[in-house]
Amino acid sequence: MMEWTLLDWETLSATLRRGFETVASVAVGLSLVIVAATGTALEWRVFADFSRWTRSATEQLPALVSPSTWIAFKRSGTAVALLALLAMVFTMMAAPASARSVPELTELAENLKPVVVNIHTSKKILGGQTRLQHNPFKNSPFEEFFKPFMDRMPQREFQTRNMGSGFIIDGDGFILTNHHVIEEADEIKVRLSNEQEFDASVIGSDPKTDLALIRIETDQKLPVARLGDSDAIKVGAWVVAIGNPFGLEATVTTGIISAKGRAIGNGPYDDFLQTDAAINPGNSGGPLFDLEGNVVGINTAIFSRSGGYMGIGFAIPVNMAKSVVSQLKDTGRVTRGWLGVSIQGVTAELARALGLDEPRGALIAQAVKDGPAKKAGLKAGDVILEFNGRRINKMRDLPAIVAATPVDQSVPVKILRNGDEETIRVKIAEMPREETVLARNDPSGSTDPLGVKVKGLTDPIRRQLGLGEEIKGVVVVGVETDGAAARAGIRKEDVIVDLNRKMIASIQDYEKAVASIGSAKTVLARVLREGDPLFLALNLEQ
Repeated sequence: MMEWTLLDWETLSATLRRGFETVASVAVGLSLVIVAATGTALEWRVFADFSRWTRSATEQLPALVSPSTWIAFKRSGTAVALLALLAMVFTMMAAPASARSVPELTELAENLKPVVVNIHTSKKILGGQTRLQHNPFKNSPFEEFFKPFMDRMPQREFQTRNMGSGFIIDGDGFILTNHHVIEEADEIKVRLSNEQEFDASVIGSDPKTDLALIRIETDQKLPVARLGDSDAIKVGAWVVAIGNPFGLEATVTTGIISAKGRAIGNGPYDDFLQTDAAINPGNSGGPLFDLEGNVVGINTAIFSRSGGYMGIGFAIPVNMAKSVVSQLKDTGRVTRGWLGVSIQGVTAELARALGLDEPRGALIAQAVKDGPAKKAGLKAGDVILEFNGRRINKMRDLPAIVAATPVDQSVPVKILRNGDEETIRVKIAEMPREETVLARNDPSGSTDPLGVKVKGLTDPIRRQLGLGEEIKGVVVVGVETDGAAARAGIRKEDVIVDLNRKMIASIQDYEKAVASIGSAKTVLARVLREGDPLFLALNLEQ
């Protein structure tokens, strides 16, 4: 007959606990040996998890074995039985934890891919004049005879292509994407997940937030993405990116929210979600989903030294996009509140000098003439601490809050002036629509004899270039590829302040200066480039 040993509950519990601790110690020891022998990198949290499982399993033993039950073990087989029970409980505890650490995304991906679209755009660009690489008549008696004909040869026409992603937000065919995906496009093609292709039109676009709304015309029922709440998602939450990187359609990648509120120098309203989900060229405009299938962001940019994925991607929070999309859909443009100030951040040194207890707020560097702030009495040196009841912790908090304020609304602004806090009411105006300096060259080729196209310095252009009111001149908005100006090194956004030794204060001054050149072979120009003066000699002979 076999001999059996009867163990009461307390003895069994204590024995099992010692068994767990022994196995844990052995596991740690073996792992350290593996690390030393192979260099394998192990995460220490595994050992912490194992310890928690040990305690949890011991506490759950009454549910596995009733205290009133007597358990018999053969004396010689007690250790084996303990280890078997240990393995059973460990597996029971470990399996759910593993399942939780790696989400199952198969069904989610299949359900979400139909709302994502592939976007291809093209645009035509007129380059310089088509000329022979080697003039066969150069330095010959026939050079002057053929020169007028060669100069009148037609301009070359180039076609550039771009690709990106987008997602359907309305059953009527409205699609949200990035502004830079469709910017200045002559043709926009949208391909659905079922391979159907449509022409798309631009409903509205907002460069400041890099968002655009386009539309396709179709009678079929379209799947629609659900817009979530980007404010609610937390750092560390799992996310799924779907898009068309490098033209590879419906590519699914996963990661987590690495950070929130990132400013990357993309514009005044930077407030990006950072993710390590793989984002590459072609993903722009595509959705970033949470595990519930809600859109929490619009994939927009990456940090890369190679042009490809390096583990850091950025998405526009969907909550920011909601208000922009609503306005684009209704009016085709975005109306924003305007305070009329230039601001800067408050450093620790400035905080001490200004009498602040900590670095916070937005320091007014300049109040725009005739702007809402100037009219209300705000001035340079004031620190905006609160706007309409909302605390301003960092300088970049203010632009987005002001922009979201309804036009003509009077709001309280708490400031620090000369060490004292006070509140001033300001009536918010509509943000002026800035003229675009970097527009495409006029297809008519309306450049002057120097090979440039210029505009007068309006207030919006001054603000865009950071020029004071004292600066006079004209701004270069187009440069002919093979013109005298291009050869001399003149660029777009250069401000011509002197030409042919004549001061330039207006378009009329510039035209008179050009007309006075006559038969001169070289013309001297003085320009401002990013605020710095520069002399350039334009050779008119070539």
